[in-house]
Amino acid sequence: MTEQERRVTRGLVEVRAVGEQSRQIGGYAAKFNRLSQNLGGFVERIDPGFFAKAEGDGWPDVMARYNHDDNRLLGTSEAGTLRLATDGTGLDYSVDVPDSREDVLELVRRGDVRRSSFAFRTFADDWGMTEEGFPLRTLLSGGLVDVAPVNTPAYMDTSTGLRSLAEQAGADLTEVRAAAEAGELARFLGRPAPITIDLASGGQGDPHPLLALRQRRAELERRRTF
Repeated sequence: MTEQERRVTRGLVEVRAVGEQSRQIGGYAAKFNRLSQNLGGFVERIDPGFFAKAEGDGWPDVMARYNHDDNRLLGTSEAGTLRLATDGTGLDYSVDVPDSREDVLELVRRGDVRRSSFAFRTFADDWGMTEEGFPLRTLLSGGLVDVAPVNTPAYMDTSTGLRSLAEQAGADLTEVRAAAEAGELARFLGRPAPITIDLASGGQGDPHPLLALRQRRAELERRRTF
């Protein structure tokens, strides 16, 4: 599995049931097909199938943690105190806040804590361009680590995304990072992945760059599986 990443969602976390006694909070931890903010030279979108494997496996070992803090655990999928589901909008969560986290419940009820975030690991992604010609990373498949109501949006660490682009483009990571800082990532999206020609087949020439990129990505996926 790859390194853990975090993203903040443009949506509200709220008390889910009506009444003063309700201790259930939730919201959308992730929304599909929405372009993110500029993450440092590229934007991102989440494919509706991104959580399909995790959902199919029953959301194993997923936690709800306030501000992603291990010391502020709110619930877990294993215990049934955290419930997760996907729909046409995105990944929805509801968690039963324990008595020991009364402060979190009060902050959400008052509206002081309004955003949600999720931590994940990417299994497969793809790179392209937006209609405006800006580099776009699409998250295709991944594992869910946690969902979190947050009062301070997490730092957008994009090192894993840039490493993915460098790998797919056959480029040096240092070069890709420098291009991101200069706003020049688009030049890597037209570069074909390195191709090894099978001389035994007669060396009929390089395949189409897009085909080569897909073949390289498929090979990387097979390596991750084993």
